[in-house]
Amino acid sequence: MRMRRIISVAALALLSGGLANTQQQNPPAAAITSQDLLDGLKNPSRWLTFSGDYTGQRHSPLKQLTPQNVAGLVPQWIFQTDIAGMAGRGIENTPLVVDGILYVTGNNDTAWALDGRTGRPIWSYRRLLPPNFIASVCCGPVNRGFGILGDRLYMGTLDSHLVALNRMTGQVIWDVAVGDLKKANAITAAPLVVKNKVIIGVAGGDFSSRGYINAYDAQTGEQVWHFDTIPMPGQPGADSWPNVAVSERGGGAVWNTGSYDPALNLVYYGTGNPNPDYYGEDREGDNLYTCSLVALDVDTGKLKWHFQFTPHDVHDWDSAHVPVQADLKIGGQPRKVIMVANRNGFFYTLDRENGKLLVGKTFIDESNWAKELDKDGRPIVLDNKGTPDKCLPDNHGGTNFQPPTYDPGTGLFFVTAHETCATWEGVKPTEPIAMGVRVPSGGRTLVEGRDQFSVLRAIDPATGQRRWEHKYRPYPSTVSLDLTGGVMSTASGLVFTGDNEGYFHAFEAESGKELWKFETGAPIWGSAAVTYMLDGRQWVVTTSGLSFTAFALPVAPR
Repeated sequence: MRMRRIISVAALALLSGGLANTQQQNPPAAAITSQDLLDGLKNPSRWLTFSGDYTGQRHSPLKQLTPQNVAGLVPQWIFQTDIAGMAGRGIENTPLVVDGILYVTGNNDTAWALDGRTGRPIWSYRRLLPPNFIASVCCGPVNRGFGILGDRLYMGTLDSHLVALNRMTGQVIWDVAVGDLKKANAITAAPLVVKNKVIIGVAGGDFSSRGYINAYDAQTGEQVWHFDTIPMPGQPGADSWPNVAVSERGGGAVWNTGSYDPALNLVYYGTGNPNPDYYGEDREGDNLYTCSLVALDVDTGKLKWHFQFTPHDVHDWDSAHVPVQADLKIGGQPRKVIMVANRNGFFYTLDRENGKLLVGKTFIDESNWAKELDKDGRPIVLDNKGTPDKCLPDNHGGTNFQPPTYDPGTGLFFVTAHETCATWEGVKPTEPIAMGVRVPSGGRTLVEGRDQFSVLRAIDPATGQRRWEHKYRPYPSTVSLDLTGGVMSTASGLVFTGDNEGYFHAFEAESGKELWKFETGAPIWGSAAVTYMLDGRQWVVTTSGLSFTAFALPVAPR
């Protein structure tokens, strides 16, 4: 308790000193180039994209922190924001780090530049949002982070704009409308900056809005291309919505950031559920491209291939996941792969050149919905409703939007999984389906007497086999399971993550042994840590509730 009290005092001191835009003078900073983004984490003082690099692996090459010394980590600073989210839900941001400065975003479209040594704000930004905007934004007023190129930061907003900010001052350079809040378009994902393009998708599928992904010129903000995640008549995939009026086709939200393969010139994005969420009888068919992974040409936005994880979804099992790339040996053959632990409870390893299924295996225990896939990767559905004895995952699914990580050294994929127990019922909407309107369509009921819990799992992506797991504290069956944190790994064999009790953990990647944990005092919800080198020390920063906390080893006395 004494440590928490000291940290709270430090947080309040930072808060009182920092939220106004100081516009203080800083030393000239190097412009971030396209080559810097391609290099990813080669510069140890930087974290330049949502996942650290274009692969989505969220794996740092840093080795100063090791399984032998990580227990010595102590908090260095806390930055406390002042904008609350939904009840029980905090900040979901991944900081960008450039040469000792952290660029972070918070709830309600706030943002700051922070000194990486002290956590003190250099400048702040706050967008003026329309009155009652939250009525048209699903799932909290969150923002998952910036993109960066040159001297500019790029941020999507809850009223569906894309803004470019001056990295030195936080001042707006340009502001373009990506969508329309009246249609429930919103942006919560961090942009992906590729080849002088800023790529961003819109949310809103739970309000009957149609999802899409756009690319914008990084210098001018001019739109370069557009891809519809819900195909219109005449477009490929439109016949997967037979007898559904165009005005009633909704879903395919883009909740999270994609990954990019420079050699193939493809970006990969996951898409959300169809609408209505839980009642599917009036939208027969597979409902492309919902609950899918889409591979798009970076230059044109044209679809090269897609893989649908959950055809005709009736459980709100979005594919709101960061797709993770690697080069693996599958069956003795080298393959360029992309990996997804999906909300439907299956882990997938796909060929990223063509989308063909290589590995598909359940990674949760409550897999009564479907226990196997056919040769093309389509789930063989056993039961869409479930029973108290043979229940299904709840609406959080087998995992959610928390970022996973892949460690090439161990060859393991790490993901926060959920073990829940629910039955389901779809209800025909009594209101007309209209764009921008959310209509009740049934949902899930938690099964009494069955504990729910989250678990960190290590998976071999070449086989789908589980290697180890760490189980978090169970929840009573009558309480909806809160999400836990995403995951980051390092080349020294460490895995960092957080849980909904507020503990920040370090595990040994090879064995799953817990090496260290620290009670931050607030849940770590949906985000994953970053790490960087500064002044010869390796720092690790995590969100916690409405704050950011930085850790490092103590400085040796002189």
